[in-house]
Amino acid sequence: MKQSLFFLFFIGIFTLNLRALEIPSIFGDNMVLQQEMEVPIWGKAKPFEIVEVISSWGEKAIGEADSTGKWMIKLRTPKRGGPYEVKIKGENREIVFQNVLIGEVWVCSGQSNMEMPLMGWPPRDTIKNSEEEIKNANYPEIRLFTVSKGISLKPRENCKGFWEECSPERAKNFSAVAYFFGRELHKELGAPIGLIHTSWGGTQAEAWTPFSYIKKVEGFSDFIENFDKLSSLEEEYVKWLNSHPVITPEKEEEKAGKNVSFDDKNCHLPEFKDSYWRRMSLPTQWENSELGVFDGVVWFRKKVKLPTEWMNKDLILELGPIDDIDITYFNGEKVGGYEGMGFWTVERKYKIPKEIVKRGENLIAVRVIDLQGGGGLYGKESQMKIYPIDEEENFIKLSGEWKYLPVAEYREGNFYVFGVKKNDFYKNRPKFKGITQNTPTVLFNAMVNPLIPYGIKGVIWYQGESNVGRERQYKELFPALIEGWRESWGEGAFPFYFVQIAPYLYEGENSTTSAKLREAQLVSMLTVPNTGMVVTLDIGDLNNIHPSNKVDVGKRLALWALNKSYGRENVVCSGPIFKSMVKKGSKIILYFDYIGSGLVSKEEKLKGFKIAGEDRVFVDAEAYIKDNTVIVYSKEVYEPVAVRYAFTDGSEASLFNKEGLPASPFRTDDWED
Repeated sequence: MKQSLFFLFFIGIFTLNLRALEIPSIFGDNMVLQQEMEVPIWGKAKPFEIVEVISSWGEKAIGEADSTGKWMIKLRTPKRGGPYEVKIKGENREIVFQNVLIGEVWVCSGQSNMEMPLMGWPPRDTIKNSEEEIKNANYPEIRLFTVSKGISLKPRENCKGFWEECSPERAKNFSAVAYFFGRELHKELGAPIGLIHTSWGGTQAEAWTPFSYIKKVEGFSDFIENFDKLSSLEEEYVKWLNSHPVITPEKEEEKAGKNVSFDDKNCHLPEFKDSYWRRMSLPTQWENSELGVFDGVVWFRKKVKLPTEWMNKDLILELGPIDDIDITYFNGEKVGGYEGMGFWTVERKYKIPKEIVKRGENLIAVRVIDLQGGGGLYGKESQMKIYPIDEEENFIKLSGEWKYLPVAEYREGNFYVFGVKKNDFYKNRPKFKGITQNTPTVLFNAMVNPLIPYGIKGVIWYQGESNVGRERQYKELFPALIEGWRESWGEGAFPFYFVQIAPYLYEGENSTTSAKLREAQLVSMLTVPNTGMVVTLDIGDLNNIHPSNKVDVGKRLALWALNKSYGRENVVCSGPIFKSMVKKGSKIILYFDYIGSGLVSKEEKLKGFKIAGEDRVFVDAEAYIKDNTVIVYSKEVYEPVAVRYAFTDGSEASLFNKEGLPASPFRTDDWED
């Protein structure tokens, strides 16, 4: 018996040794390593274990794990090429990565306009020429890595993700902006391109900023003071979540709940007992209810008494928009649903066949799945109703009190199942309001820190919409984010190219809300070294915050990289950027950088210019181009002191250089509106 126990103990120790060598997921088959660089390769092993990295291009390096088991080795890479093999050897385990390319590696980050995939989010948020672009996305030397979403108050060492060759099947779910950027570089440079995509729609810049740099920005003192307490509460909550069964969806349809059971199979039935369910007044996003911050699966039920004269009639059920995914039942029968991503603005309108309509009480049951941001039945009261077909004026309101039950929480790619029978959501859920994807520093910790210090050329970024209205803070916050990433990576001031947010009617056509955020982004480009900004004033959509033209966004980001990072001095990388002004009589003369081959007007005459005198009242101005300057005037202003161009939410581009790149919006004054 003692011999058997000893044998099992020995096998256990041997297995532990075999598995001691660990490598983060950012390393893998199909990866791209930055060319002509000493690229860091790191992981974990036994304390003081010797680790060797051997490449098939002839370079090798050796290192030793420290007392905690952490190790890092730098391996010299050649000029672009491949495929190669990289072998990592420990004392008792060997890991081999195959089909490795050497080329140019870029991190691609931000919010929804970076996250938006090549297939778009139909029906509303589409990508221009998406079907054709996907069909042609066959570039085996472009490699794609997507970081799974995660939030954490403490820096993480690993993330979920893997490298893939770019193919139509893989590219369709990958960031469109990142893909178009990488494709342009690949065509121009002829080098393999590695794209590491880490983004999350609707997120604010502070969530992507390292904690040490959050401290340098005004407005986050409460968060900083409560950080330790919040961290402790988060640990308690995660521990509670982990006590539940876990479902990890492998496919997009599984995320939408297709063919997935959350131990909730009877919630749609009229005879199901829901006496212990709590109540929520609808319509509302559930974040605004007692449910609070929550992503996952929630059932809603409501009984409605129908008039006798409605019997033997087909009915129409309207629920308004549902964020995000729904399956809707009437008296236990499925009557409709949108079981896919991207339908959060679609108003639900389902036909109820007369055969399932009963006298007296009838049950409406809706299973809602939301994977990020707001969730629930959130439209207007007037959008929630039921009525006989062709008798819309004869309706019964469905707004008001509904019963609800959360049956699963979605967090970092997993569903944690509460179910129905053993549901402890109300009783045992820790009293923790929760951190969200917009809590300061949580996305940097979970979705950027695990990538550091992977060898990269630079970063492209598309974000800002979620910080509209806080432009003063953004002038500090965005540069802090950039410097925080650079310091964390330890590669110096690597290139950081970003997209200026597009025109969109946040508060009306003449509001300057988003114009001020665009100005804050312009200030960042002008003050933070080795940055560049893409202007999208001509390719936005005033009625959709997700413009469909992502091709030109990617190409314009690539222009910055080609000019500034790859030395293509003949490439014009930006449209005109305001430099200075000179007052001459009743006119103001404007001078610009990045004029390229010269200034031009998109239309017959320049539009979007306003001028003001000392009274600070801006009026529409006449403007014309002369000798690559713009001269602005108005008969209403005899002593002008300030000019603005395209400085409203609804402004569109008028001034370009001959290379077809639009001028950035600007103002020569700093007056408060």
